[in-house]
Amino acid sequence: MNNLKIATAQFENKSGDKAYNLSVIDQLAQKAAAQGANVIAFHECSITGYTFARQLTKDQMLAIAEPIPDGASIKQLQAVAAKHNITVLAGLFEKDKQDNLFKAYVCVDKNGLIAKYRKLHPFINPYLIPGDQYCVFDLYGWKCGILICYDNNIIENVRATTLLGAQVIFMPHVTMCTPSTRPGAGFVDPALWQNREADPTSLRLEFDGMKGRDWLMKWLPARAYDNAIYVVFSNPIGMDDDQLKNGCSMIIDPFGDVVAECRTLGDDIVTATLTPEKLTQAGGHRYLKARRPDLYRDIIGKEHTSEQKVVWLQDDKS
Repeated sequence: MNNLKIATAQFENKSGDKAYNLSVIDQLAQKAAAQGANVIAFHECSITGYTFARQLTKDQMLAIAEPIPDGASIKQLQAVAAKHNITVLAGLFEKDKQDNLFKAYVCVDKNGLIAKYRKLHPFINPYLIPGDQYCVFDLYGWKCGILICYDNNIIENVRATTLLGAQVIFMPHVTMCTPSTRPGAGFVDPALWQNREADPTSLRLEFDGMKGRDWLMKWLPARAYDNAIYVVFSNPIGMDDDQLKNGCSMIIDPFGDVVAECRTLGDDIVTATLTPEKLTQAGGHRYLKARRPDLYRDIIGKEHTSEQKVVWLQDDKS
């Protein structure tokens, strides 16, 4: 297995403006290809925008959603991949022939669709249906998986995707800078974003503190370390509808170390080279082999009623 160079991106998407968002995806894909990347990954719903969907009716959702792989956006992604000779991963709302709605994330190259994944735990809009299967696929000799945003907070999903063979898991998000019961959480004032050129320090303090990056670093590196996988985290920066997001898209190696991270206050990419040696050198590789599923098989698989409460969806933002 050869080394693999991957880029992760951050950008300020426009709600519902697929043409604009795809134009930025095109520009950043070109930048990544010029730096020698084989693959570039974008955030959750990077094609359509995300947070604005909490206000949409089913008819409005159906209007913004597309079939996969026959929708116009997938064809455009394929054109971007072909133009820059790079594999592209991006997200959008999907509709099927029965008008069921899903949160989808796709992997596309110059030949077309390689993989499609449906979010297991969607919540931004009540008409979205949860996906019902994991996704593992081949890229340049590497086994890759996809888990979207909240899917990664349920640790069993990351372990299951790893056990299915994933060595790299793409983790597209729209996260951070929202209220929560955890200490230090909350929205970041959009005025700081508007004033970022004159006062980047105040914005960076909010982005890097417990509202943003400090929270992420409590758990995201652990997903990579515990499972001996590479994590490719992608997140928007700037305004997503009326909420400010802090970017910090990053790539984490199987040791749990951040090997590349976007640190600019704007649209950007970073690249990292993935080496197969780390997959077996990291401690998580030993932990996987030391598992004793006979002890906890029945516990992990016990039936329960799934509950999911996302506080910020109901927050009045006052």
